[in-house]
Amino acid sequence: MERNLDLDIGDTNDFQFEVSLMEWNHSGLDYGYRLFVPGTEYGGVIGDIETSTKRGRVIVRGDTWRGMMGKKIVEPPKGSSHLTVSGELNSVISGILGNSFGDLFSVSQQDTGITVDYQFDRYTTMLDGLARMLSQVGYRLSIKYIECNDGPGYVEIGAVEAVDYSESLEFSQDYHINFTARECRNGINHLICAGEGEEESRLVLHLYADADGNIGETQYYTGLDERTALYSYTSINDAEELKKDGIERFKKLMNYKKFEMSVDDVELEVGDTVSGRDYITGIYVKKPVVGKILKITDDRETIDYTIEGDD
Repeated sequence: MERNLDLDIGDTNDFQFEVSLMEWNHSGLDYGYRLFVPGTEYGGVIGDIETSTKRGRVIVRGDTWRGMMGKKIVEPPKGSSHLTVSGELNSVISGILGNSFGDLFSVSQQDTGITVDYQFDRYTTMLDGLARMLSQVGYRLSIKYIECNDGPGYVEIGAVEAVDYSESLEFSQDYHINFTARECRNGINHLICAGEGEEESRLVLHLYADADGNIGETQYYTGLDERTALYSYTSINDAEELKKDGIERFKKLMNYKKFEMSVDDVELEVGDTVSGRDYITGIYVKKPVVGKILKITDDRETIDYTIEGDD
C-alpha cells in the first residue's frame, strides 16, 4: 500500500498526503475530513484536493491544528488598542479560543497553578499570541487529538511546562544521527524602525544588536561590521509599540544558529529546549525546538526537528 505523508508542525503548519488513484476510490476521504494520529499533535483537516493522472496519484492537503489557529486573529476590544488578559493559563486559552472551532477544539480543564497578566500584540494570530504568552512563563502549547469510542474525536489544547533537555540530551556526532548545522554571522545588526509621519516628523527609532545577540538602543557594530536594514510600519504612531514590533522583526534578520536533525528514538515537542553540537565546525546551539516534520514514505516513518535562534 503506497501512501506518502508530509506533515509540518511549527513552520508551514500544513500537511500533504498522497495515495494512488485506486486507493483513493476506496478511501472515503473528502473535504473537511480529519487526518490524525490519536494521542499526538499529528493531524489536520483536508481543504485541498489535487488529482494527477500522469502520476496516477491523488494529493490531499490541509492545515494542521496549529495551522488552523494561525488563521485566526486576536483582535483588540472595540475602543481599545490591545487585548489584555489575566488569569490561570488554561482559563485564558479557553477565553481566547472561545467558539472559534466549535466542538473540534477543547481546552484542558487542568489547573496549571500559573497565572499570567499579558497584553497581546495588535492583530496577532491566535497561534503566535498564545505561544508568546506561554513562553514568558516557561510554558508551551500542548496539542493532541483525542479519539472517542462513542462519537467524533476532538483536539485537546492546553498549557504545559516546557522541558529543557539540553543538559541531558545533546545531539552531535556522538549520537550517530544525520544533521545539518548552520551559523549565520552576516545578519542585520542595525535596524531602523520607521513609523507614522512624513519627512522630519516621522516616528523613527534605531535598534542595535551586540555580539551576544542582545537588542538595545546603543550601537555596538560600526564601519565594516555594521549591517543595516529599514523596517517601515507606517500605521504605528506609538514609540513603544514600534519598538516592540521592531524587535520581533529584528530577531528574524540578525545572526542566527540553526540545527536540523532526524531522530527516530526521541519524541520532542515544539517549545522544548535541546542542544546540538557539530564537532567539525564547532557550532553549538541550545535553543527551543521550533519545528518538526513527520514523513511517512511506504510505511517508513521519520521525524525531522529544527532548533533555531539568534546568536
